[in-house]
Amino acid sequence: MAIKVTEPGLLTTIQDLGRKGFQQYGVVVGGVMDDAAARLANIMVGNSEDEAVLELTVIGPSLMFEQDYLISICGADLSAKIDNIRVPLWRPVLVKKGSCLTFGRPKNGCRSYVAVAGGFDVPVVMNSRSTYIRGKIGGIHGRALIEGDRLNQRKQESLFARAIIGSLRREEHSTPFQSVNWTIPTHKRTTNHKNPTLRIIKGPQFSMFSSLSQEEFLTEAYKVTPQSDRMGYRLSGAKLDVTSQLNLLSEAVPMGTIQVPNDGQPIVLMSDHQTIGGYPKIGYVISVDLPLMSQVMPGELVRFKEVSVLEAQHLLLQREKEIKQLKIGIALAIRRSYK
Repeated sequence: MAIKVTEPGLLTTIQDLGRKGFQQYGVVVGGVMDDAAARLANIMVGNSEDEAVLELTVIGPSLMFEQDYLISICGADLSAKIDNIRVPLWRPVLVKKGSCLTFGRPKNGCRSYVAVAGGFDVPVVMNSRSTYIRGKIGGIHGRALIEGDRLNQRKQESLFARAIIGSLRREEHSTPFQSVNWTIPTHKRTTNHKNPTLRIIKGPQFSMFSSLSQEEFLTEAYKVTPQSDRMGYRLSGAKLDVTSQLNLLSEAVPMGTIQVPNDGQPIVLMSDHQTIGGYPKIGYVISVDLPLMSQVMPGELVRFKEVSVLEAQHLLLQREKEIKQLKIGIALAIRRSYK
């Protein structure tokens, strides 16, 4: 018994938190674009935070469930329905055998994550199940999902997940799914920030840009272009000029690096970014704001605001503390409902 793909959607891939430890060999990290939403989706169904999930982009797939599955959907609101009934997001949902999960028009954000209790059974390649399409590795044969694919459960549900399933099954309903009555607080969701202001720290070549370019970079809005993808978000706006001809050596680049090629239009490197880059780096989007960046649709605007390294570190520690608190709160909610 499995989950059958009846329609693949625009770009649906299996992703986890990335293929770490191989960049020195030229292998990209990859993994989910919105790590906060993916981690919370896994927490909801009792998985480890780095378990593989489905990443849906703009137009989601149609999935037929051949047995009961506990799932959660976090991230963008892509108008999810089960047998034509709207599905609540950001909470555990027990889908009944024979039901079909479909998606419609995106309402906010552009990437959604579907986690299944037990995870998805695909091979581990270099310590990760993530799909890297350009390299044709990970996921299902290194590609996006296609019609007819079958997604098997990797392992049995955790005790945590079984407690949720047991609680939901005690309540008899004729609907094709059942969900809990609690959810993630709205202000903790990464998709509630249309046209966001992204916090950045200055890059090593920031001072090499003209004074006007430095000012415009931190005050003007940039539009996300249709040429954006999992490798990088290409932006359109005020041209950024360097004060002299640069001859830079290529060096390692992390996710969130803001490179400025010769045309003066910045590119924000995302999950499938190259391992090294030689363009001048005007800044880095801080880790806690990368999920916001990943949910911006082409045509929407972003702005940049400078923060210190110390503040960026503080914000990351605060986010991790909040995720731990959410895990504790979810466990308590399950314990109360199971009594």
